[in-house]
Amino acid sequence: MSARTLIRSARVIDGTGTPWFRADLLIEGGRIAAIGPGLAAPGAAVVDAEENFLAPGFIDAHCHDDLITLREPLRPEKLLQGVTTVVVGNCSFSLYPATPASVSALARHFGALLGDVAADEVFADLDAYRRALHGRGMALNLVSLVGHAALRYSVMGTDARPATATEREAMVALLGGQLAQGAAGLSLGLVYPPSAMADAAELEALAAGVRAGGGLLAAHVRSYEAGLGQAVDEFLALLRRSGAAGLLSHLQAAGRPNWGRVPAVLQALEAARSEGIDVAFDMYPYLAGSSYLQQLLPPAALADGLAALLGRLGDAVAREALRRQVEEGDPAPGAPQAKVALIGWGNVMISGVEAPSLKHLEGMRFDAAAAAAGLSPFDLLLRLLEADGGRTAIVMFQLHEDDLRAACCHRLHMFGSDGLPRPGTKPHPRAWGTFPRVVERLAGGQRWLALEEAVRHMTSAPAGRFRLADRGVLRAGMVADLVLFRPELRECSSFEAPERFARGVVRLWVAGEAVVAEGAVTGRRPGRVLRPGATGDARAAA
Repeated sequence: MSARTLIRSARVIDGTGTPWFRADLLIEGGRIAAIGPGLAAPGAAVVDAEENFLAPGFIDAHCHDDLITLREPLRPEKLLQGVTTVVVGNCSFSLYPATPASVSALARHFGALLGDVAADEVFADLDAYRRALHGRGMALNLVSLVGHAALRYSVMGTDARPATATEREAMVALLGGQLAQGAAGLSLGLVYPPSAMADAAELEALAAGVRAGGGLLAAHVRSYEAGLGQAVDEFLALLRRSGAAGLLSHLQAAGRPNWGRVPAVLQALEAARSEGIDVAFDMYPYLAGSSYLQQLLPPAALADGLAALLGRLGDAVAREALRRQVEEGDPAPGAPQAKVALIGWGNVMISGVEAPSLKHLEGMRFDAAAAAAGLSPFDLLLRLLEADGGRTAIVMFQLHEDDLRAACCHRLHMFGSDGLPRPGTKPHPRAWGTFPRVVERLAGGQRWLALEEAVRHMTSAPAGRFRLADRGVLRAGMVADLVLFRPELRECSSFEAPERFARGVVRLWVAGEAVVAEGAVTGRRPGRVLRPGATGDARAAA
């Protein structure tokens, strides 16, 4: 357990959005013992804040750090941003629950997003995942959602069809077990197979199960393009019928023809709240997003798996039909828009490749990479799908600043990096730079938000949504997850050099233990898998 520490004369940003004030803060027993001017604490170690800001540790409300936290317990790229808690299991991707028969399918599913996943990195349930994390130790805290895909694979295998009534009941029971073990809720990924295969009956049953278990329903909705409004309406209808609390994942409008749609969605969310629907949303502070290569394909093309798709492409007619769908879209009314048709090959960057023969393509835009290879962009897409086994990561430059500002400044918003950490590649820089970017650019140079309000979006807003009862606000009795940062907190990562650590975090405490001191990671591992709603010992909240 940490010793008593007195932080002297800090500019305190308490996480509520109110203006900063000058005060001391005393840490004792892993919690905040007192806040106020001129505190006396004989025998305490004293830290002079030196005109720096003291805030609750930042909470990454949406990321894909499930695997890297298992492999790299210290997570310096997160600690040096001021992050003390990450929320994983998003967009239907979690490393549990799995049966012996579903381990390989779940490993492949998760691996499409983040590279190879070993069988022993997939777990029977949240308790097993927690034991693995705690056994290795971890520097920061973790909150986990259950991925819809894991439920489907456990109950249905790889069958690409709607669930039967018996299968729905089995998925709901499996979900209930994970919620009882401390999962924060369920995440849907309604553009990603197999979550995309769910019909209304399955989604309604699962939403009711979330409500019964006191959890949160998070959703990567079916469209962020022309169908954004209808996709959000579908999600709100699920929340309305089930009574579950909801979190709309990474609200955005992708592709030039769809720019300007975000304000209407914000109005729909406010209207939903006025009728009693408990909903909020997260979004990252960048104009580019990231995913895996299959996002460039029409959803129906992958209904029976990647191998089956590749098998069909030996037929010239099928190949040309797929090319038209990818590059031009399906002309049928109501069909999903083609990503490439919306943003162009030049706005897709290859960011992560597993195949050694294609590693040189990382960091290149698709059109340039294709020209260098002497191929059309579509033929390069097929080559990557085949040679890389569907594990190629991409970055898509697709959003407009006006939509991003409307989302990030809204009262229902919270910041999540949506980071896809994949060492040895050129991933989106948001895994290394999201939170300094908010301080430096959004609250700094661009003046989108007051600094105190920006901090609320990174602290008490996500803490409240995930029911972290004793985190997210600086007040006596709360767990001492704290960040002391300079006014000139800086993002150093970029799309050209994404894996550069941020600068400006002076000290960082998790449950009162210093995980960053004088700008350097200490190596301590006080983090825990947090159970929503739990209070008690600062290091035993799970």
